[in-house]
Amino acid sequence: MSRHLRTIAIVGLTGGLLAFFLRAVDPAVVWREMRGGDPAWLGLALASTAFLHVLRAWRWQVLLLPLGLARFTNALRTTIIGFGLSALLPARPGEVVRPYLLARREGFSKTATFTTIVVERLFDLVSVLLLFAVSSTFFDPGLTQAGEGILTAVTVGAAVSGVGALLAIGLAFAIAGRPVVLIRLMGPLTRVLPSRVADFAGGLVEKVAAGFSVVRQPGALIAALGLSLAHWLVLALGVWSAALAYGLRVPFSGSFLLLVLLTVGVAVPSPGAVGGFHAALQLGLTEFFAAPPDRAAAAAIVLHAISYGPVALVCLALLASEGITVGALRRAASEEETAAPMPARGRGEESAS
Repeated sequence: MSRHLRTIAIVGLTGGLLAFFLRAVDPAVVWREMRGGDPAWLGLALASTAFLHVLRAWRWQVLLLPLGLARFTNALRTTIIGFGLSALLPARPGEVVRPYLLARREGFSKTATFTTIVVERLFDLVSVLLLFAVSSTFFDPGLTQAGEGILTAVTVGAAVSGVGALLAIGLAFAIAGRPVVLIRLMGPLTRVLPSRVADFAGGLVEKVAAGFSVVRQPGALIAALGLSLAHWLVLALGVWSAALAYGLRVPFSGSFLLLVLLTVGVAVPSPGAVGGFHAALQLGLTEFFAAPPDRAAAAAIVLHAISYGPVALVCLALLASEGITVGALRRAASEEETAAPMPARGRGEESAS
């Protein structure tokens, strides 16, 4: 897809999600609701969001240990710059920029540093699914007003999520020991798939295998998984605080269901997840927790501003202090990613040594 067509698609998708988000609300009422949020709970949501970047930097330090000890200040600065750029631009360019910047600052292999991001994303997915399964199975998610069909869907979803998360954790540790095994296992499958699908699946498998070939220390993986769980617990605290700030009856255990929906919403490649974030949170609050649409919209707008606004501003300040423009940084990182081949069989092990 050309750049212009991609831009048109992103704009159209973002506009459609915003239209869905605003379909049943009164802007004047939403504005009034936004101003009525409890400052103490909103302050807790802001503090939780700020602490998330510290946890992300700590986790990244752990994943990078096989390459060397990255300085925390560098890990934190590049983490903020990466997430800030993803808040400002479509297609999440920060996922490319931050490993590029850190590798350059620390003298690490750029290819190996890129692959640790793959491990991060997998642990994020595993963590949110595992916490959703535990919270929905062993605690009351607060869906007393939901219909029987919704309750059944949540129960089944929690069970499937729990099993899937445990299987993914086991697979992750197995791949860390012998990363080429995954490539060999997927070989017969890719041969029966259509060529385009096979190429995509093969490339994805090689990236995952390369990521785990860098992080082969069981202790590092356990620590990274623990920090990932802590990261999502703090993220849930922020969502829960924003809901309470607007008087919405969402128990803490119910916030993990909202996080699953938000994970889907922010996957939309719009700048700063605009539209996807708002629609996902509003849908979760209204459908699962019987929140009034105007109040749910207010909570979604304010939480999005808290989640994306400060990190974007700090990112711009950090870039300005170093005399780096957003456009130049994005071009440099894209060229570096294109020039550096993704490790195939055995390459990740060489990078880590």
